[in-house]
Amino acid sequence: MFSRRLLRIKVLQTLYAYYTVEGKTYVAAEKDLLHSIGKSYELYHLLMLLLVDVADYAGSKIEQARQKRIPSYEDLHPNTRFMDNAVLKQLRNNDAFRKFLYRKPLSWVQYPEIVRNLYRLLLDSEFYGEYISAADHTYRSDKRLLERICIDLVMNYEDLYLNLEEQSIFWIDDVDFVIKMIVKTLKKFTEDNPQGGELLPMFNDNDDLAYSKKLLRSTIKNGEEYLKLIDASANNWELERIAFIDSLILQLAISEALEFKSIPTKVTINEFIEIAKFYSTQKSSQFINGILDNILHGLKAEGKIVKTGRGLIGEV
Repeated sequence: MFSRRLLRIKVLQTLYAYYTVEGKTYVAAEKDLLHSIGKSYELYHLLMLLLVDVADYAGSKIEQARQKRIPSYEDLHPNTRFMDNAVLKQLRNNDAFRKFLYRKPLSWVQYPEIVRNLYRLLLDSEFYGEYISAADHTYRSDKRLLERICIDLVMNYEDLYLNLEEQSIFWIDDVDFVIKMIVKTLKKFTEDNPQGGELLPMFNDNDDLAYSKKLLRSTIKNGEEYLKLIDASANNWELERIAFIDSLILQLAISEALEFKSIPTKVTINEFIEIAKFYSTQKSSQFINGILDNILHGLKAEGKIVKTGRGLIGEV
């Protein structure tokens, strides 16, 4: 599930806490890293559950209307297309989804306003009106509706972001990424599978977990050495004047370039520049680009960076 960029961000956040919280050890930092990754996987399931709960809430509103003393024709003959959404039925029946929620009792019960207000946003949306009034009701239209809810509504639902930030400090930076992973999951669902399809695993393979732990460990272990490289390459900049987050990004990039022989240095530079744009400033990304290019060029000249693997031999 997790892209290498998100794993890099998780390591950066863990490294920041390691240096800013007094008494942190590497063992504690690694536990924090794994906990942070696990929380993001919880968010993946929690936001899928939100889709189910909104549909259930819509069903409860229909049932309330039916119970009126003098129900209208519309109350007695409601449009149940959304409640009967075939993809949501598959998700409800998905064994992996149900087992995860059993192990991790995630719920929106304590935050009914989040479900209620998202339903109202849905009712006001043009695409929902088109969905429930369309002449044809297909599995594809059911899937497309959920994708639109995720991208058009959930991703722009400010109250949700505020709520998630209150629930867990580990979630706020992950929402957009997790929503995209949910859309990716639903796209792979098929009509002939009672459970829709497989949910994304936490890691694509064991290499991702090993990568995260090794990047954190090597950066902490060799931090002082990396700081010397940064200081020597910063020209007129004193080390104390470099923003702390920029320093951490540089250390992580140096560590990745040295420790992971299969990752091209261009990939390392580009990835950490993009991370700097989000966690620091545009000027910082330009600064980091210049410093990294200088440091990695020197390390290559000294034979300390050697890349191996298909398409990497002789990398410039």
